Amino acid sequence: QVQLVESGGGLVQAGDSLKLSCAASGRTFSGYTMGWFRQAPGKEREFVAAIGKTSGNTLYADALKGRFTISRDNAKYTVELQMNTLIPEDTAVYYCAARTGPLSRTYSFYDYWGQGTQVTVSS
Repeated sequence: QVQLVESGGGLVQAGDSLKLSCAASGRTFSGYTMGWFRQAPGKEREFVAAIGKTSGNTLYADALKGRFTISRDNAKYTVELQMNTLIPEDTAVYYCAARTGPLSRTYSFYDYWGQGTQVTVSS
């Protein structure tokens, strides 16, 4: 089992950048594929990005590729999401998630979740 805690959210203006972090604890971090998802008010949770167990592979939502970058540090038990050129439509609660299987865009395939961190982008 792994516990996840997100941080780094906040209120920013359109065009700004923000980096989210997710700190993991518990079982060996390198045994988990990590993902970021987000959920805006009144909308379903959507996939943002995922990274493989050894950082060799990444997967992005098509609409976000190029603006968002996922990375991980297995020694520090952290995964980060660098978000650039933010737009108001990026406003959501961002969740970190973990699974023992391979990369996936499907949120129901992830077994462990953090509590989320709010990102608000003003126009």
